[in-house]
Amino acid sequence: MTVEDFSVLTKKSPEKSLLMPLRKSGGRNNTGQVMVRHHGGGHKRNYRIVDFKREKAGVPAKVVAFEYDPGRSAHLALLHYVDGEKRYILQPSGLNIGDRLMSGPQAEIRVGNALPFTNIPIGAFIHNIELVPGFGGKMVRSAGGAAQLMARENGFAQIKLPSGEIRLVPDRCMATIGQVGNIDHENLSFGSAGRSRHKGIRPTVRGTHMNATDHPHGGGRGRSKGGNHPRSPWNQPTKGYKTKKPKRHDWMIVQRRSKSSKSAAV
Repeated sequence: MTVEDFSVLTKKSPEKSLLMPLRKSGGRNNTGQVMVRHHGGGHKRNYRIVDFKREKAGVPAKVVAFEYDPGRSAHLALLHYVDGEKRYILQPSGLNIGDRLMSGPQAEIRVGNALPFTNIPIGAFIHNIELVPGFGGKMVRSAGGAAQLMARENGFAQIKLPSGEIRLVPDRCMATIGQVGNIDHENLSFGSAGRSRHKGIRPTVRGTHMNATDHPHGGGRGRSKGGNHPRSPWNQPTKGYKTKKPKRHDWMIVQRRSKSSKSAAV
């Protein structure tokens, strides 16, 4: 078992004004049917309201604390704006307590500042990337994530994602300078089943250990798949069978992600 180094966090209790109650669904929909397997249990949590939009353009803010967020892999930075408002943002790597941050076209090119792509220099590393102007960051928000701005032309920015995919984004969209912090998160090892249950992750049972009525691989005496190729509990082939449907935004993908995402990671 390995655990995170929480020495970088400066505040143990969250900012109460930025909390929301988080009700658990156990992976079930409004009729009580399980829609997502392996969800349920876990420690009680509150949702932290994170500012993904960074719409307070031109208003300076001071970094006062780094906090833990049980709902995501990244840590949070608490900002105090000069107008008295408090907000959470994703903590970028290299940000320090006491730093001054700002968002908007006039902001400096420094870690933690959010700017439109038209004002970000080519080659800069970014995170919390918008896909639609004003809708808030949707991509590259997990711990250690960073994309790179490759080019700008015809009203679009070309960015390389951590997966190796290169895609277009409208250049009026916002992004935050730097790499998401808590880089060592990928090296964590749970080490015990109880730790998974504490996080709300229920056990995964293999289909070959089920009864024939519960899974296409079930039944039989000894290990057997009953003549079925690898498939899901709902009889969908799971190896080599393409299920992705074309989306209307597929034209914005310049280059598909590489087969080995780790080798292509920024």
